[in-house]
Amino acid sequence: MTQQLSEKEQFKLKKLNKVLRRQTGQAIADYNMIEDGDKVMVCVSGGKDSYTLLEMLSQLKAVAPINFDIIAVNLDQKQPGFPEHILPEYLSKLGVDYKIVEQDTYSIVTEKLEPGKTTCSLCSRLRRGILYNTAKEIGATKIALGHHRDDMLATMMLNLFFAGKMKSMPAKLVSDNGEHLVIRPLAYCKEKDIEAFATLQRFPIIPCNLCGSQPNLQRKLTEEMLSEWDQKFPGRLETMFTAMQNVVPSHLADTALFDFKSINNQSGVIDGGDIAFDKESFSNPTHSEENTDNEFYQQQPAVQFTQVN
Repeated sequence: MTQQLSEKEQFKLKKLNKVLRRQTGQAIADYNMIEDGDKVMVCVSGGKDSYTLLEMLSQLKAVAPINFDIIAVNLDQKQPGFPEHILPEYLSKLGVDYKIVEQDTYSIVTEKLEPGKTTCSLCSRLRRGILYNTAKEIGATKIALGHHRDDMLATMMLNLFFAGKMKSMPAKLVSDNGEHLVIRPLAYCKEKDIEAFATLQRFPIIPCNLCGSQPNLQRKLTEEMLSEWDQKFPGRLETMFTAMQNVVPSHLADTALFDFKSINNQSGVIDGGDIAFDKESFSNPTHSEENTDNEFYQQQPAVQFTQVN
């Protein structure tokens, strides 16, 4: 695959691969996503994120100090014009175990929803149920999804703007039916790095004709907003993601999360005390994005994966 690339492109691919592998390994270690003996079901849609996820987990599997298995699973939703041959051919060539699940959710979604309505919610529920059943059938202990850092930030902003909640995508959590552990190993990876990596890897991308083509989706608009911020204010998204890992309940307003009622004159200073009357000072990052990344990841414990050249 890299034989078709120029020397400059090969250098860029190697650098991106190293960054994405390090970040994936770090997220796995930080959240204890994969354990010895796990059978990880990697959900592969044919998009850049899931291809990258499968590639990173395959590389880490080869050097990890633990043993775990990977099986790629694709849900063929019978969308018109879906190229059924692409994924089986690619996965066979890659040499990974895989399973193609065929379920006509496309007809259900288009039948149930009125023209012009967004399909994401219904489609997602149907897809989730099928994937949960598949995980149970194949004996998977973990379900790995390809959501990345930018997906998590967009979800946080959507909940903030439209749901009145400080909530995002979890890096690791039990599924909504209570039967499976869902993990997101790309939690620390930037979408622009994944996109560049996928382009250089020549992944056979399969577009989603059901949801990806819908205009004016709130998530899409939010993602565009974050992308604009990233271009205009380098380091802002890194700071936002760091904030998701540095929550201070005593300085928010959730009485279920922090016991405000019990605070009295004898409570002492809590998390720096009340500094509401102080003039807040925030400086725009002046150092490079790479330095911002390095500072963030230096705060994390070392990943116990063998180095790959």
